[in-house]
Amino acid sequence: MFALPLSTILIYALAALFEIAGCFSVWAWMRLGRSAFWLIPGIASLVAFALLLTFSPQPAAGRSFAAYGGIYIAASVLWMWLTEGVRPDRFDLAGVVLALAGTLVILMPGRDGT
Repeated sequence: MFALPLSTILIYALAALFEIAGCFSVWAWMRLGRSAFWLIPGIASLVAFALLLTFSPQPAAGRSFAAYGGIYIAASVLWMWLTEGVRPDRFDLAGVVLALAGTLVILMPGRDGT
């Protein structure tokens, strides 16, 4: 087994936080009736998310984005639980495990000279 560098985990975790917060600001405005002012920090969060992914050590943007997807799924389920108060069920958790397995496969060392 291999370990992901802490920097990669931190980049993806922060990117997920910023992406989810940015998307939630739009959700709050459109679905929860919050003020349009919620969009201001939301847009800033989405810009921070995009910038953070550029710091991924992966040589190809597509591979970086694909690997990030698993982290995003796990973070979204965690957000649902901690922020929205909806406890994940076994299907949510199974999906998280599968997504994180995909992330690990994509980031597996020894491919293409990486």
